[in-house]
Amino acid sequence: MAAQVTLVSVVIPTRDRPELLRRAIDAVTAQEHDGPIEVVVVYDRSTPDLTPARSSSDRTVRVLVNDRKPGLAGARNTGILAAQGDFVGFCDDDDEWLPGKLKAQLAALEATGGDFACCGIRVTYDGTEFDRVLPLDRIPLAALLRDRMTELHPSTFLMRASALHDGIGLVDEEIPGSYAEDYEFLLRAARHAPLVNVREPGTIVRWHRSSYFSQRWQTISSALRWLLERYPEFEQEPAGLARVAGQIAFAEAAQGRSRAAAHWARRTLAGNSREPRAYLAMAVAGRLIRPGTVVRILHKRGRGI
Repeated sequence: MAAQVTLVSVVIPTRDRPELLRRAIDAVTAQEHDGPIEVVVVYDRSTPDLTPARSSSDRTVRVLVNDRKPGLAGARNTGILAAQGDFVGFCDDDDEWLPGKLKAQLAALEATGGDFACCGIRVTYDGTEFDRVLPLDRIPLAALLRDRMTELHPSTFLMRASALHDGIGLVDEEIPGSYAEDYEFLLRAARHAPLVNVREPGTIVRWHRSSYFSQRWQTISSALRWLLERYPEFEQEPAGLARVAGQIAFAEAAQGRSRAAAHWARRTLAGNSREPRAYLAMAVAGRLIRPGTVVRILHKRGRGI
């Protein structure tokens, strides 16, 4: 009963996506929840539109401007610090919560006493659709080091505000370009306590070619190298280290930096000789295939590099 009467805050960072933003807001405010819901929209590096703002006894939409470091991490933190709820959720402006998402996650947190809940996703890309759901109820840190688990998308996150402020902490704003800030945040949350997972899709995640990170290969490479330095625990999980090294190898190859790509591909294969990212990186470095082609093929299968 306690979970049904609490205030839930949902932070939606946004940048130049007015139509999708409206859909994201409507999906959150339509969630089945006996208590109030507040949506905190944070405009980042774009002119704020006050049109979505509204207020009622149980559904409120507030509009703010990112007053921290420009980028996704700073925008999320602006929303977190302004949020008044007992629980805080994330939703990207191009994603959409499915009906029942909030209710299922609140029930899971109440039943387990957990602090951080995720759920499955429904990926849509270029006319294709895939459900991706983890067959797990609890996710410890070691599992996240081994596998990024794409299902654990930031638009699925729901957290107790008390744990967020006093244990997990804010989103890291120092990651180059804010890339992989969601993964770093997951790792830090799992350090705090195992994550709770709901075994059903709760969020529509739209992958599209206008993604801000689809072609920013230098940012991707820098951010992932930063991540490896920040989390020495990867050394204890060779398969996880190989996965990240393979991503770096691919990003270096996509920039035409064949020597760096070969270095990271060798490091990848040293940890896991069957890691496909190493072979994809070398194919790109050898100009056998374009990096954009690889990304499009993977996205059509509901996956990414």
